[in-house]
Amino acid sequence: MAAVVPNRMESHSKSFSAQAGVALIIVLWVLVLVTITVGSFSVSARTENLQARQLLDGTRARYAAEAGIAMAVLNLRNPDVTGRWVPDGRVYTLQFESAHLEISIVDERGKLDINVIDELTLGSLLIGVGVADDQVLPLVGAILDWRDPDDAVRIDGAEEAEYAAADLPYGPRNGNFVILDELQQVLGMNYALFRKLEPALTVYSRRRTVDPAFAPYEALLVLPGMTDTIAQEFIDKRRARDDRGDNTLLMPDGSAVAMSGVGPTMSISVKATMPSRIWERLEVTISLSPGKRQEAFQIMRWKEGVWES
Repeated sequence: MAAVVPNRMESHSKSFSAQAGVALIIVLWVLVLVTITVGSFSVSARTENLQARQLLDGTRARYAAEAGIAMAVLNLRNPDVTGRWVPDGRVYTLQFESAHLEISIVDERGKLDINVIDELTLGSLLIGVGVADDQVLPLVGAILDWRDPDDAVRIDGAEEAEYAAADLPYGPRNGNFVILDELQQVLGMNYALFRKLEPALTVYSRRRTVDPAFAPYEALLVLPGMTDTIAQEFIDKRRARDDRGDNTLLMPDGSAVAMSGVGPTMSISVKATMPSRIWERLEVTISLSPGKRQEAFQIMRWKEGVWES
């Protein structure tokens, strides 16, 4: 039998094919890695671009909202009464560069002063914003105990001992509320309830009654004979009135409501929205300075980054 002689050419060909297969696999893996790297870089670059755009639009919205405050003051001081903005909570819309502004102003005379409000009115306000009947008297007592100068506990009220029993590291001020946000520290108060009460309250008016020409919905509800329906109809008629000097608005008792000029203290809310839908909201309380002073207004309260309620 003849011996079989290996074919060197065939062996070399198989070896080359194996090496080529390995090289192809390596090349494919390299391509996959390059693709992943490039993709990751693209995603990272896009994310950074979006973040930069969001930061830029957020900054623009913030400064546009600040401009809205200045615009509100300017229009409150308009010497032409027919063009002067009315501080009764109605919304004025305008464009500032690329930002869409929504501006509302409320004269603090239309609000209830938490430092002088009486017990019955305070109870009516709490009921009007939906506080349960069994929680009204304890909240009224705690608020009045916070602002009165003594340590005597009212019925259903709260002084040092009650705050200590609730594991709170503080007690009542036993003095006037300095800022409205201080109301959140009162025993039994929470943020959700505070936000409901906030539109109706102030620490600046020093008035025992509200001026219905400017009062927000929540404050109107404490007035005699006022109901949810009557209050909303009154606001709708008030905002539709063009003549600032007429007396066509009537209270439930038949008395007429007339505008009484611009008060010294205003709350202004400005929402600035960019085309990208990024927005910023500012809520400020200002004191309008007398005409001879250099500054147009003074900031009394400033809140930014306010979320939609």
